[in-house]
Amino acid sequence: MLDMLLQWYRRRFTDPQAIALLAILVAGFCILYFLNGILAPLLVAIVLAYLLEWPTVRLQHVGLSRTLSVSVVLIIFAGILLLGMFVIAPVTWQQGVNLMTDLPSMLNRFYDFAATLPKRYPALVDAGIIDMMAENMRSKLSGLGESVVKYSLASLVGLLTLAIYLILVPMMVFFLLKDKEQMLNAVRRILPRDRGLAGQVWEEMNQQITNYIRGKVLEMIIVGVATYLVFWVMDMRYSLLLAVLVGVSVLIPYIGAMLVTIPVVIVAMFQWGLGADFWTLIVAYLVVQGLDGNVIVPLLFSEAVNLHPLVIILAVVVFGGLWGFWGVFFAIPLATLVKAVVHVWPDESLNETV
Repeated sequence: MLDMLLQWYRRRFTDPQAIALLAILVAGFCILYFLNGILAPLLVAIVLAYLLEWPTVRLQHVGLSRTLSVSVVLIIFAGILLLGMFVIAPVTWQQGVNLMTDLPSMLNRFYDFAATLPKRYPALVDAGIIDMMAENMRSKLSGLGESVVKYSLASLVGLLTLAIYLILVPMMVFFLLKDKEQMLNAVRRILPRDRGLAGQVWEEMNQQITNYIRGKVLEMIIVGVATYLVFWVMDMRYSLLLAVLVGVSVLIPYIGAMLVTIPVVIVAMFQWGLGADFWTLIVAYLVVQGLDGNVIVPLLFSEAVNLHPLVIILAVVVFGGLWGFWGVFFAIPLATLVKAVVHVWPDESLNETV
């Protein structure tokens, strides 16, 4: 057994470039694992820098300097964010408040409907179970109200942190874009010299992350707008709130779509019952989800979709457990990173065979 382990070690870890790649990966993992909370503003800034790099380069091609291009792009981006905050955010917030207000009446209607089930299907449904479920839902609903109050108080404490983010993140994005090459050169100077394999992985992952972030933002916008149009045409309640939730749900592959379908179905059922309007909306909503999974995702993530769905789900679970939101957001690039590392990692036995 010991000889097998020694042979495996010699095959995999005799190349200095492999050792350098391993050291870089371990150091990166430790930094993100132990300092992810502290580095959250930097991670946000890096994501935005990747997103805004493309328009910045296009303005440079027109003839503007790097600094001026970055300034113009950031001003336009800030204007779009402010427009969204003043137009979309207030309506979404109000619809969320209305939904919380309507929850008790929804619960009562659900209980009235469930109470008729034991009479309709006495062999399948027990009245005691229905009463227990209703009581459990009432307790959860009352607990939800207390949680909202606690969250609101905690949010007051977090306002200072939010204000700091609003100042720090734009500044970091500006310097990440403006001094990109200088910062990359500084990072290269502290990395091991024998980093040929790490360079190969970086080139592949840099392009992957760039395409992934742009694609995710575009997918969120397309799916959110398409879903809102469906809800708006059907005159569905809380249409903007639910459309925003559907758009954000694309951040979590597969799992997000399943989770966000639950409130959509519940709201539609309480608004229309199980009539024709309900089924029309469900079919239209499923069409949007189907187009997202079978048309939009393959077009935007042509390389990432080569990963097996089970691998993507496992990546969401594993990396989400390690790094929370950022692990979920970057689950596909991280799974691609693992695949790239396995692909480029040297194997001495193969070299000897060749």
